[in-house]
Amino acid sequence: MTLNLCVLTPNRIVWDSEVKEIILSTNSGQIGVLPNHAPIATAVDIGILRIRLKDQWLTMALMGGFARIGNNEITVLVNDAERGSDIDPQEAQQTLEIAEANLRKAEGKRQIIEANLALRRARTRVEAVNAIS
Repeated sequence: MTLNLCVLTPNRIVWDSEVKEIILSTNSGQIGVLPNHAPIATAVDIGILRIRLKDQWLTMALMGGFARIGNNEITVLVNDAERGSDIDPQEAQQTLEIAEANLRKAEGKRQIIEANLALRRARTRVEAVNAIS
């Protein structure tokens, strides 16, 4: 038995295929989803989506949004998403270093909040690359 997973951003369909299992980062922690999962709607956090196809695991960096699970269908609507295999490891590492430097230089609440969000996004992209290595 499989699940139909569809990952959408405002600009494109990132994934639309059958999967065996997923592990999704939500605002209240990670959830694993197998076939016949109870229906649920949840907020998706900035984090990694792990996808199992038969014996292979893939990763995807998600940048926050919502997910709906029911009837063996999972729809994930996110601000942005990148497959781990599509992320350039050197560019992701450079972005992480820049984000860390920007957080150290941030002044005022707004700059600190924005710098923290940029750092979370950068860490997620590096984690997505490292998870497939």
